Amino acid sequence: MNNQNKLLNRKEALEKVRVWQAAGKKVVFSNGCFDILHAGHVEYLTAASTLGDVLIIGLNSDDSVRRLKGAHRPVCCESDRAAVLSALQVVDGVTLFNEDTPEELIEILLPDILVKGSDWAVEQIAGAKAVLEHGGSVLTLPLLEGRSTTGIIEKIIQLHTTSSIDCGTD
Repeated sequence: MNNQNKLLNRKEALEKVRVWQAAGKKVVFSNGCFDILHAGHVEYLTAASTLGDVLIIGLNSDDSVRRLKGAHRPVCCESDRAAVLSALQVVDGVTLFNEDTPEELIEILLPDILVKGSDWAVEQIAGAKAVLEHGGSVLTLPLLEGRSTTGIIEKIIQLHTTSSIDCGTD
């Protein structure tokens, strides 16, 4: 599948999910900001993709990220984040959502499996109720310890503030 074809609006995402499900494929859905993609994201998405036949990602829009993470985020714009996720072989579709949670998107798509990181309790996962009511599963996956976008940003800030760059000497 061409990476461009993986970027889906809400209607296209629904059509793809219905086609996949009609073909007997198990659709896995996860979501997040995926601001600075790191090894934790890749390990998580790879594990999520093994839970079914296709993996679709709900990606927070830039406005959604700003409301959740603050004015300084996202570091990478939504089109770049979507392009990077789309380039991953384990990802079959990416669709943006502007709401604070993907609950409405999940209620529309009704994936077979909804998955989040183990830092979420199942009862706190947006869309879990709708997926469970339609016979789907809600699962959590372990996260790669010590890997986070916030941690990367903090390390960059720390490096920047502790480095002294002398441009006046050669």
